[in-house]
Amino acid sequence: MFNPSRGEARDFFFDLWAKSRANAPLTALESLALAILIEHPEYHALLDDPERHRDRDWKPEGGETNPFLHLSMHLAIEEQLSIDQPPGIRAAVQELARRRDSEHDARHDVMDCLAEMIWQAQRHGTGFDNKAYLDCLRKAGG
Repeated sequence: MFNPSRGEARDFFFDLWAKSRANAPLTALESLALAILIEHPEYHALLDDPERHRDRDWKPEGGETNPFLHLSMHLAIEEQLSIDQPPGIRAAVQELARRRDSEHDARHDVMDCLAEMIWQAQRHGTGFDNKAYLDCLRKAGG
């Protein structure tokens, strides 16, 4: 199982951004991640300055969004969609994107549901609830 440290995950995005700026060849995973980075221009300056941002903490209680968590969740969602796991997620997200008239906005709704399901599983010490996740997706964007 792939389980990068915080630093390794951040370096993946910093290194990818540098490779893209240099027009270096990318792996399939890097190409997927680059598409996500391109959809988030608000993070480009941050990615241009790894020394300043590599060890920075983003505090949700201060209203900050951790860009690396955000980007990593996008990658996780794309992986879920690519293998349709949990079963039915692909159709649920396609329907959500149709209702939202935006694939990117739909992905952010999915991210909200995913974060809630992870939080619930951690809070209650249970496994990930696929049914509740898909139910959340069906209700999202409304």
